[in-house]
Amino acid sequence: MGEAGALDLAAERQLGERIAQQIFRDPDFLDDPLLDDYLQAIWQPLLASARARGDVAPELAERFAWRLMLSREASVNAFALPGGYLGVHLGLLATVTTADELASVLAHELTHVSQRHISRMIERQDKQAPWMVAAMILGALAASASKNTDVVQAAVVGGQAVAAQTQLNFSRDMEREADRVGYNVMTGAGFDGNGFVTMFHKLEKASRLNDDGAFPYLRSHPLTTERMADMQSRVKHESPAALQGGAVAPVSAQWHALMSARARVLSEPSLARWRAWLADTQAPAPSAAVWYAGALSALRLKQPADAWRCVQALWQQIPTMDAAAAQATRLLALEVWLAPGAAKAMPGAAWPNQLLGHARQALLGAQGRAPVVLGAQTLLAQGQSSEVVGPLQLWLSSHPADAMVWLVLAQAWQAQGHPLRAIRAEAEARVAQFDLGGAIDRLSAARELGRELGRTQRDADHMELSIIDTRYRQLVQQQRERLQENRR
Repeated sequence: MGEAGALDLAAERQLGERIAQQIFRDPDFLDDPLLDDYLQAIWQPLLASARARGDVAPELAERFAWRLMLSREASVNAFALPGGYLGVHLGLLATVTTADELASVLAHELTHVSQRHISRMIERQDKQAPWMVAAMILGALAASASKNTDVVQAAVVGGQAVAAQTQLNFSRDMEREADRVGYNVMTGAGFDGNGFVTMFHKLEKASRLNDDGAFPYLRSHPLTTERMADMQSRVKHESPAALQGGAVAPVSAQWHALMSARARVLSEPSLARWRAWLADTQAPAPSAAVWYAGALSALRLKQPADAWRCVQALWQQIPTMDAAAAQATRLLALEVWLAPGAAKAMPGAAWPNQLLGHARQALLGAQGRAPVVLGAQTLLAQGQSSEVVGPLQLWLSSHPADAMVWLVLAQAWQAQGHPLRAIRAEAEARVAQFDLGGAIDRLSAARELGRELGRTQRDADHMELSIIDTRYRQLVQQQRERLQENRR
């Protein structure tokens, strides 16, 4: 277990960054703070459990990224990449019935990483240059998501589609190991082990129905009767306490229902489906998830009055919600308020002040990305830029790779009349997504602006200019080193 393959930890991390850079550029890449907070509420307990069990060694925990990336794809899929990067499709979030089922998939993928399965598989291609291996893995991802065989064959340079596909098709032994270790990681994190079995049932049903492409997870992780029997036997012989992991579930059923509804709407491009979800709110006694989906659908249909109607109905259910679901409801209200034209359609004179107060409270509380981002954006829209800089900088001090927060900070600096700081924040957002060229371009523009300000203003921000110059040189050196690595 966990044997090293052809790549050392640093090389595997660098390979993962090359692939992640391309995923960040994909139009289907989605950075949604609300769904990210939900995923982190599942992911972080799993990662902590794996560390406590010794499945993730201290060096591996430190050197790998352990970073989730979300795609708008409506298909049911998740995948592990080199260096601790994991991809999740919205279709998976929309399909799972419980957070335990999602936890079973993430625990399985985490184990592929922690046991160095990816490195061992890449060893088969160790004669290829790292950039070629990265291209092949990206081709495998395209192959797993595409129903068109011509697209699959064209996705990989050099006609190596078969070799590329094997990069994500783990061996049977690796799949069994990911099941068994992942099961223990999952229950150790406090999730119900039955989630593994019910997720298998969903995959089995899709397999029996001759998967039409909606479940690409079946192609890269084929389900076998042996795997199902092994997991069912494990669950059958576990005690109820061991199955449930902990007394309190890491993610509540109410929060899961709202986020699953969010995933369904965000993954759906059809106007007809949005109209149908909005129409569902006219049924007798709609659930909170129905109201949530209706509000998001109304936003996409550019019907702010209907969005507010759904938010008002959902808001009335807050007293029956747990803390996480209530927070998700309040953040949805901020999201609606920020939509173009929605402020004018807001019902009731008390709502603006109420939402502004919640935005301030959410930002200062900083209990996740969504409160930070939506709280700051709401205050900025109200002209309160002086209130957001400090909390945003505090968040970035512990989350320096948060590109979205860097961009919100850039807006705050611009609003305060600090263009150099704004441009540097934009550059750091590019760095967070491994776009060194874009970051260097932004810092180059900042240096030019600094020289211009120095000629026209005696009080130019010399400290900021010094920081920008130093950062520019650092990134230029990193880019040179990366180019040299690609030539090897």
